[in-house]
Amino acid sequence: MIIALLVSAVSVFAQNCPENAKVVAPSMSADARAENVKNIEAATLRYEAEPTADNLIWVGRRVAYLGRYKDAIGVFSKGIEQFPKDARFYRHRGHRYITIRCFDDAIKDFEKAAALIKGKPDEIEPDGMPNARNIPTSTLQSNIWYHLGLAYYLKGHFGKALKAYENCQKVSKNNDMRVATTYWHYMTLRRMGKRSKAEKLLKDFATDIEIIENADYLNLLKLNKGEARAENLLSTIRGDASTLGSASLGYGIGNYFLYNGDMEKAVTIFRQIDAGNQWSSFGFIAAETDLLRTRNP
Repeated sequence: MIIALLVSAVSVFAQNCPENAKVVAPSMSADARAENVKNIEAATLRYEAEPTADNLIWVGRRVAYLGRYKDAIGVFSKGIEQFPKDARFYRHRGHRYITIRCFDDAIKDFEKAAALIKGKPDEIEPDGMPNARNIPTSTLQSNIWYHLGLAYYLKGHFGKALKAYENCQKVSKNNDMRVATTYWHYMTLRRMGKRSKAEKLLKDFATDIEIIENADYLNLLKLNKGEARAENLLSTIRGDASTLGSASLGYGIGNYFLYNGDMEKAVTIFRQIDAGNQWSSFGFIAAETDLLRTRNP
């Protein structure tokens, strides 16, 4: 059972992004799907019993985990109507706009969220899919700036992406968040042709650190610092003949080749990612947008 607010999701959603925006649901086992449906029903019952912002956010997040991204956007839109000063609804709706490639809408939401958090204390953001240690690694403010930077990066607005990542660095307080932020910060600088600033950013970043969940991003920082080799990293993620097992790691390796003048290798890797099944991954989305740019320079 999913609450009636999802029924109105299409009308709310259509105001922000084309209804025919492509959506590819994640592949999952029957057991995993059943568990996700159960989680949605439980979150729905909690919201119906106590219609708080917290409970409504969890309905939207649970719906998104099932791959119902447009419905999730509808839930977060309803949350914005009910709780217009709660930055979390803009943050989560913006994330799902990125998922379905509505980058302009995502930017608007994250800019609004950034305005709402100005001057306020940060807060830990609980994980919907906990890591091995069950320790959340991100905060509301770091997620807002991180995803805003990503949305601008995907649009090719690298100057604005850089400002977002600079702000994100200020609120990235643990190793996992610092690794992820520094990775996209570095790639943004390289895309802007600011190689010396990018190299300084990495020179000042020690990679002999303990992390919980961002091993791919740490390996990519090591790659760009000369502490790892691209072919060795590729060998760990090769899927079948045409795909890669990790879109995130693969995208960073493709960028490494791109920065170092090997467009052919970069495009080959981006195509392998695009042929895979990680449609909602940021690495997949970034590879997809870069391929579109090569076709429409």
